[in-house]
Amino acid sequence: MIPAEIMEQFKPGLVTSLSPLIRRITAPNASPMTGPGTNTYLVGHKEVAVIDPGMDDPEHIQTIVEACDGNLKWILVTHTHPDHSPGSQSLQALTGAPIYAHRLELQTVRDENFRCDHYLDEGDQIHCDEFTLTCLHTPGHALNHLCYFLEEEKLLLAGDMVMDGATVVIMPPDGGMTDYLTQIKRLKEMNIEALAPAHGRIMRPSKTILQEILDHRQARENMVLDALKQINKPTTIPDIVEIVYQDVPKHLHKMAGNTVYAILLKLKDDNTVSGEEKEGIWTLIHSSERHSDKND
Repeated sequence: MIPAEIMEQFKPGLVTSLSPLIRRITAPNASPMTGPGTNTYLVGHKEVAVIDPGMDDPEHIQTIVEACDGNLKWILVTHTHPDHSPGSQSLQALTGAPIYAHRLELQTVRDENFRCDHYLDEGDQIHCDEFTLTCLHTPGHALNHLCYFLEEEKLLLAGDMVMDGATVVIMPPDGGMTDYLTQIKRLKEMNIEALAPAHGRIMRPSKTILQEILDHRQARENMVLDALKQINKPTTIPDIVEIVYQDVPKHLHKMAGNTVYAILLKLKDDNTVSGEEKEGIWTLIHSSERHSDKND
C-alpha cells in the first residue's frame, strides 16, 4: 500500500512535473485495484503526447486540456481497460487530436466504446523535435498492451506492466502469465533507467524492480505447486487461493483467483498440471507421469 502522505501527491486536478519532459495528472478513481488512481502522463511541451487519458471524468479531461495549452498532438493508449482509455473520446472531442492504440481487441473487461484513428505496434515511433517515444508491444496484463519508451530520458511509460506498491493482476483470457513474464524479462534487459507506472510513483532502479517482480511471481508459482502437493488430490482454484493467499484480505481472494488461474495455465503449458476451466478441477502431474508422457 502507498502511504497516506504519498497519496497527497496524486490529488485529482494536480499537474505534477516529474522531469523536463514528463508531467502527471491522476484521475479521480483511487481504489484497492487502482492505487491512488490512473496516471495520465503528458510528454513534451511544444507538442504534447497524452498517455492514458483515464476515466471519462469531465474535470479530469478539462485539466488535461488546460495543461496541454493547445499543443496536444497525440492521444496514446497503453491498453483498453476501463480505467485507462474511456477519457480518450472526450479528450479528442475537445482537442481534435487523433487516438492511437494497438489493434487487438480484448474479450472480457474492456472499454466497450473505445475507438481509435491509428494503430501502433512494436517498434513504431512518435517523434517530434522535443522527444521520441518508441512503442513496445507487451502482452501479459492485456493482449493489446503497449509501453512507450521515452528515448531522451530512458524512461518507460509502463502502463500496467508494473504497479507501485502492488502486483499487477493477470486475468485470462486477455492476460497470460507466460507472456507477462516473457515481457518483464525482456524489459529487464533493456537500457531503462526508470519506470512510470499507470498507478503510483516513478519506480527505479528499473532492473531491480523488474527482478523483484520476477522473484515474486516465481515465489507465488512455487506456493501454488506447494498447495497442490499439500491438497494431494484434484482440487479447485478457491481451495488453492485459501492456502496461497493467506496474507491477502478475503475480499481480494476472488481477484487473486484470476492470478492463480493464470499461474495454472502457465504450469499446464509446462506440463506440470492438468486442467482447463477456471471453475474446473486442477490436478498436479507428478514427475513420473510427466516422464511417462514424454516417453509416449
